[in-house]
Amino acid sequence: MKIEHRKIGLIAGNGKFPLIFAQEAKRVGAEVVALAIKKETSPSLENLVDRIHWVNVGQLGDLIEICKKEGITRAVMAGQVRHTRLFGQVRLDARAMALLAGVKDKKANSLLGAVADELLREGIELIDSATYLSHLLPSPGILTRRKPTQKEWRDIEFGHKMAKEIAGLDIGQTVVVKDQAVLAVEGMDGTDRTIKRGGKLGRGDVVVVKVSKPHQDRRFDLPIIGERTIEVLKQVKAKVLAFSARSTILLDREKVIKSANQNGISLVAVKEEES
Repeated sequence: MKIEHRKIGLIAGNGKFPLIFAQEAKRVGAEVVALAIKKETSPSLENLVDRIHWVNVGQLGDLIEICKKEGITRAVMAGQVRHTRLFGQVRLDARAMALLAGVKDKKANSLLGAVADELLREGIELIDSATYLSHLLPSPGILTRRKPTQKEWRDIEFGHKMAKEIAGLDIGQTVVVKDQAVLAVEGMDGTDRTIKRGGKLGRGDVVVVKVSKPHQDRRFDLPIIGERTIEVLKQVKAKVLAFSARSTILLDREKVIKSANQNGISLVAVKEEES
């Protein structure tokens, strides 16, 4: 697919993903206008984009108005907004309240899909979140010096099936397994806490499997792995991290692989079945 290098809106959540996206988009000559979420987005993003606008979670009307004033017709969602904030004291504007009242449930795909539809009605198309980032999507194979043992390969295969099941239900995308038993399943608490829960129960030597969703909507929720992930794996003495090849964004690849090698962790990009 040919990528047009023109103005693009960056709806930025937390973590390094928005920063990496902005750098790559600018590198190829795109004009990047960020719509940053207060209390979520790193202030560092301001130095990487052409312009930045700060909006509150739940202020959908403001976000749309800014896009229209900026002439944004294409946008990318990069970085998460903590799903748990929906159950806190979030002030929703009228537009967000109407959208929330119309969704069948509060699963991530339902909410994000409704936001995408609302934006499209206003002439703002959400595009693939990996635009400009194809080089960050690892091909199938083992990325590290250490290879999984036969026992760990069995856990990878088992964990991959379990993770795909929960991902298909839009519950989470990560499981922690050991001896073909599920120790932890990701929910709203996120990947890091899931790894910590599973690692504590398994007392080390666990296998972590993170997958893309069946029929993954690439506009949002692509799995992301970075240095922080490896640090958490190190804390729980995990042995393997397996993830979906070609649909997982690997940030800081050289640093991640170096850290995994130093800590005896196997990184495995698992080939996905064609959907």
